Amino acid sequence: QVNLEESGGGSVQAGGSLRLSCAASGFTFSVYWWAWFRQAPGKEREGVAAISIGGTRSVYADSAKGRFTISRDNAKRILYLQMNTLNPDDTAVYYCAASVVRETRPGNKTDFRYWGQGTQVTVSS
Repeated sequence: QVNLEESGGGSVQAGGSLRLSCAASGFTFSVYWWAWFRQAPGKEREGVAAISIGGTRSVYADSAKGRFTISRDNAKRILYLQMNTLNPDDTAVYYCAASVVRETRPGNKTDFRYWGQGTQVTVSS
């Protein structure tokens, strides 16, 4: 069965860094895009970063540009999100997701069928 499992969340001071990981298993079909989304209390889930299967394209939310980096270890089938210079506005539950839609719209949660359970990131000032 398909499974996505996030790890690496935690509590950090503003200005600190975290690296999130998402281990994927059970995928016997093509995944076109991998992505990270986040959801803060009382807010809708929003796209943070996304990467194509070959790593030739990556996109970021404006809030993440220059601070976050999405990458994949294809051999280990792990998706990463390196987060630097964190601030309290980054506090949220972070989810990894996979899309099997050929014409994926990166950042659009409706195009992503498979989701992990999320990992909490809390940034204090």
